[in-house]
Amino acid sequence: MSKTNKDHAISRRKFVSMSMAATAAFSIVPSFAVSGLGHVAPSDKLNIAGIGVGGMGLTNLKNLSSQNIVALCDVDWKYASGAANTFPNAKKYWDWRKMFDEMGKDIDAVVIATADHTHAIIAAHAMTMGKHVFLQKPLTHSVYESRLLTKLAKKHNVATQMGNQGASGEGVAKTCEILWSGAIGDVKRVESFTDRPIWPQGLNTPERGDWVPQTLDWDLFTGPAKMRPYNEVYHPWNWRGWWDYGTGALGDMACHVLHPVFEGLQLGSPSKVQASSSLLLSDSAPVSQAVKLTFPERAGRKGKMNLGEVDVHWYDGGIQPMLPDNWPAGKNPNKEGGGTFFYGTKDILHVGCYGIEPELLSGKKIAAPKTERRVEEEFGLSWRKGAHEMDWVRACKENPENRKPTTSDFAEAGPFNEMVVMGVLAVRLQALNKILEWDGENMRFTNIGANEEIRTVIKDGFKIKEGHPTFDKDWTEPMNAIAYSQELIKHTYREGWSLPEMPS
Repeated sequence: MSKTNKDHAISRRKFVSMSMAATAAFSIVPSFAVSGLGHVAPSDKLNIAGIGVGGMGLTNLKNLSSQNIVALCDVDWKYASGAANTFPNAKKYWDWRKMFDEMGKDIDAVVIATADHTHAIIAAHAMTMGKHVFLQKPLTHSVYESRLLTKLAKKHNVATQMGNQGASGEGVAKTCEILWSGAIGDVKRVESFTDRPIWPQGLNTPERGDWVPQTLDWDLFTGPAKMRPYNEVYHPWNWRGWWDYGTGALGDMACHVLHPVFEGLQLGSPSKVQASSSLLLSDSAPVSQAVKLTFPERAGRKGKMNLGEVDVHWYDGGIQPMLPDNWPAGKNPNKEGGGTFFYGTKDILHVGCYGIEPELLSGKKIAAPKTERRVEEEFGLSWRKGAHEMDWVRACKENPENRKPTTSDFAEAGPFNEMVVMGVLAVRLQALNKILEWDGENMRFTNIGANEEIRTVIKDGFKIKEGHPTFDKDWTEPMNAIAYSQELIKHTYREGWSLPEMPS
């Protein structure tokens, strides 16, 4: 395996033409059902490629080891050495584009666990080629990217799953059943939190570059983001705290903590958002954040619960919501990294991360009808040990015409992820000092004035001077607030990197 320019090179014309040809073929029937392409029957094993296999991607692939892992792709083969050792017969690549070019006909499905900023571009191109996609959370880095993946999944009729594995656990199902049973009445307010980040955030941008390790291709890691000098604070794990590559604690954990909120309350796009945080820097996510998303009344009811206007509050970085009056003294509301309080007109429901261990604060026994799937029971696996991945495998093998959706397929995960990254938008636009009004259908804020400007701190300039703390903050130049918000909603990709067109 050689990391040469020749290995990385793939002409845009060749890649586009290859994608179009593959799309034409796959739009008729899945690859594994076509004779003569070297694939087994859909009742047997899938040919799966892993992209980003050094961390959670390796866990996903191990949970899929009953299938054929035929290819591995990563930008850092030191970090990804575990995958190379675990799947020695898989062909190895640095560049996912080259892998698609060479092995497109031999791959049925892809597992993507790269940094957040490259999720959308890889998944989007994979779906246009007819590949089934398992994509780690957060689904995407921006609202536009989430909308794109939702529409592409529908257009190409592929099986999809976001990697919020708790979606296949009993907690989400039970939480929804309790809410829909009317046990706590109608929900007007939700408060959720996580104990993350457990990686550094609120950091000043490094002023120097480090030598790029021989095992890392920094250009490929950067992908569609703007190029900046490599520094060891960005890779291999701490990229989550940097806006170019990650979405901070909110993007990382809200996909777990807020999933039962989104599904249970049948949420869509928020109508209003606002946020505050510790010091907001232009390049690094803040240490702690508080976000409020207001969702308008939804049509009809769900079970015995009215779907009225509801406020969803989020806290991270060590901040937690105030405890209800009847919360048991000394009891920790944090379960598995977070927790949620649903404030109903009849009672309060508390659940942990992934919706685990639901309990009514009144002490009443929960007796909600069992209506939702129990994926773990179907596969005889816990959600931690592969139920989430195997539910996706099941969907990949089913006929698209009557396929049962996975527990976090893009039809739900796309709109849900829009909610999550809307919280990130609110944090990054907090200097406007207003409740932002959101037009979800058109993906734009409606109450930012044409001449409003915004700026953020580049570095805090903190020093101890004669025993006193001092700050000499370095600020960005004032930016047009509408243009800045639009860039956050839909990123401008670096030259040479592009997304497929948004389906109508």
